[in-house]
Amino acid sequence: MKADDILAKAHDGARLSDDEAIALFGGAELPELSAAAHKARFRHNPSRTVSYIIDRNVNYTNVCLADCSFCAFFRKADAPDAYVLNKDQLRTKIEETIALGGNQLLLQGGMHPKLKIEFYEDMLSWMRSEFGIHIHAFSAPEIHAFSKINKMSYGEVLGRLREAGLASLPGGGAEILVDRVRKELTRGKCLTEEWLEVHRTWHKMGGRSTATMMFGHIETIAERVETFRRFRDLQDETGGFTAFIDWTWQPENTRLMTERPDLHEVGSWDYLRTTAIARLYIDNIQHIQSSWVTQGGRIGQVSLFHGCDDMGSIMIEENVVRAAGANFRLGELALRRLVTEAGFIPRRRNFFYELQPEPVLEELAAV
Repeated sequence: MKADDILAKAHDGARLSDDEAIALFGGAELPELSAAAHKARFRHNPSRTVSYIIDRNVNYTNVCLADCSFCAFFRKADAPDAYVLNKDQLRTKIEETIALGGNQLLLQGGMHPKLKIEFYEDMLSWMRSEFGIHIHAFSAPEIHAFSKINKMSYGEVLGRLREAGLASLPGGGAEILVDRVRKELTRGKCLTEEWLEVHRTWHKMGGRSTATMMFGHIETIAERVETFRRFRDLQDETGGFTAFIDWTWQPENTRLMTERPDLHEVGSWDYLRTTAIARLYIDNIQHIQSSWVTQGGRIGQVSLFHGCDDMGSIMIEENVVRAAGANFRLGELALRRLVTEAGFIPRRRNFFYELQPEPVLEELAAV
């Protein structure tokens, strides 16, 4: 089937096959992909509102039992710069976040090999009782590691963490949901079916989560599409994903960059193309977030015409992609200006995409 015929099908809102998505990667021009993805965006989100959230990505430890060649952040337990944040350090970060209008804490490690589930329960219950902030925490690889370390099922781990204060799961650690890729890139980390089963278990418990994809390294186009399909299939089954977020591998300071000098960072053209096709293929996840953190504010703005309806987070703090060389930062006022310049209406939201009261000018200038 020709790209034009597939795009005509996509314009009508019909579900695409894997082969059709692969054909779009190979044969569709970016302007035509943009037009189709933009139409799909309005099918899912008819308003001209572009939402965003104010949160902080707190990495409670950088100690990790996994060894991921694409990651510049993790440390082994005996490294001189290994850390586990204490409650005083966490308190400072959370109080700063709330003072800046933040309503969510994105809490992720490191998969520390020696911390037991009681450590996480204590941390969550303390955060909930002290601050009452939405805790969006623990990627599927972390939950998988907690399960192995504590000899508990995913359901037992998630149930205890939810009781302590866990509110939603981030989609981190998905990268590419194809075991060939996962086995080549990492050791000591959950494989595809395990990642999916963590989210399936959480969804069946009534929880919500996000779906993410890091691409632009060793995966093929077919494997990108297979990852799309894994998300779409699970969403058909559970309906538990609130949003899809894709971003490009950041190679600086990573072992993968040294081991594979033939690889190079993919650019904004590939990011926009992949995001647009994701919007057309993943027809059952309502929201797609822009990855301005890896692409910069202006490409984040352009992504609003390639299927994205959300600018993600102001991200008061972010450490993982920054360690790999991504240094883009945006304050709230600057982010809102990008949205407005593109002809949309910026609005704060919470994790569940419920719009929040509009900030006053002084609040905007503070973030």
